[in-house]
Amino acid sequence: MGGIVATEQPGREAGRKERALKRTDWRTWYETTDRNITHWMARHGVVLLRIGLGLIFLWFGALKFPPGVSSAEKLAVDTIAVMTFGLLPATTARVLLATWECLIGLGLITGRAMRITLLLLFLQMLGTLTPLVFFPGDTFTRFPWAPTLAGQYIIKNLVLVAAGIVIGATVRGGRLVAGPESRPYGRQSKGAVWDETDAEVGA
Repeated sequence: MGGIVATEQPGREAGRKERALKRTDWRTWYETTDRNITHWMARHGVVLLRIGLGLIFLWFGALKFPPGVSSAEKLAVDTIAVMTFGLLPATTARVLLATWECLIGLGLITGRAMRITLLLLFLQMLGTLTPLVFFPGDTFTRFPWAPTLAGQYIIKNLVLVAAGIVIGATVRGGRLVAGPESRPYGRQSKGAVWDETDAEVGA
């Protein structure tokens, strides 16, 4: 006994194929755009991070040379006085700190002597965080969870420390990669700093 076979109208089938093609085109465009953007970020991200961080250190360091210009001057000088048991005059401490920060900034901007530059950065960051312990009355309204504006200024230095760590990971020639397809030997990662010596470790 014969049955009735339902056939789809040609116009409806063509419309479905056209919508499928549009979805495919959109996904292709999205994937291509996303890949290009992330590869650009991987290619230039560390350099931009290094230069941006250097500009901050150079700018804020230069502000400490003339007295009374930097809003962080008093707290910084008081901190140095505590750390040196008052043996370093305030003017000398201010100029020394300004020079230190400018050297860090210049090293980061130029990319020269990065190991020494990053050592200076991490030592300076250790000193920068000490006011949270030495002067809790100036850095917190309610210790330890409600910092003042000065306390927030200090705590945000954790981001600078993290930035320094990322930059430091590239001093041996490493680079940031955008995804697993950018990494040699088929190693899977959603993004990492790749060092050629890693290949030897994994061999």
